[in-house]
Amino acid sequence: MRELDWDGYRNVRDLGGLPTPLSPTGATLAGRVARGPRRELLTDRGWRDARAWGLRSVVDLRCADEVGRRDGDPFVAPDALTGITVVSAPTEDQDDPEFREVCFPILDSPEYWRHNWRILPHLVLGALRAVADAPAGVLVHCSAGRDRTGMVSTLLLADAGVSPTSVAEDYAASVRAMAGTGTHAPGDRQASWDAERVTDWLATVTPIVEDVAAEVDAAFAAVGADDDLRARLRARLTTP
Repeated sequence: MRELDWDGYRNVRDLGGLPTPLSPTGATLAGRVARGPRRELLTDRGWRDARAWGLRSVVDLRCADEVGRRDGDPFVAPDALTGITVVSAPTEDQDDPEFREVCFPILDSPEYWRHNWRILPHLVLGALRAVADAPAGVLVHCSAGRDRTGMVSTLLLADAGVSPTSVAEDYAASVRAMAGTGTHAPGDRQASWDAERVTDWLATVTPIVEDVAAEVDAAFAAVGADDDLRARLRARLTTP
């Protein structure tokens, strides 16, 4: 089952279980990489649930000023993360003038992904390297677990041979999971969306995700990823 049940933590999924011809099992491997929203939403029980899944590392795609507990977040024991490696690997530099001008108006849309790796290729490359280097199983997360996490997950899944249609369905699952909730980023317009608005939005942006997945070679080339990095990332999801 791809949907994971970690207490306090909606929109968390295993990237395993999606069809690919590159895996001897016929599907991406479970227990290797999970995607989710900000880890501060996890309760003590949620951290135990994550450990039971096999969590050993976290790759945080957020900027430094986004990290930390907010009002309403659960209190967790000081030792909740003992033995879990947390790596900061932001994909954005919100002080970069071009990034602010081009990407800020579309940060909740996959429209910005190509701009992200065009303007800040070293940051996207750093995030991919962090996933490749992190002890498995690894949780990749941002704030909502939808946009930055969606971008990285799209690259990982497409490079592992998952079809563009399945990759886009995985992105859509996160949009649906987080719409109408206010638990991630202040000011996120999707926090007020109902199911009808989500359906309309996905009709518009699904082709963008599919195009990115179909052109994954160009994305990896744009950030300067070499064959070794791609092989290590692919092995995460396809090599038993």
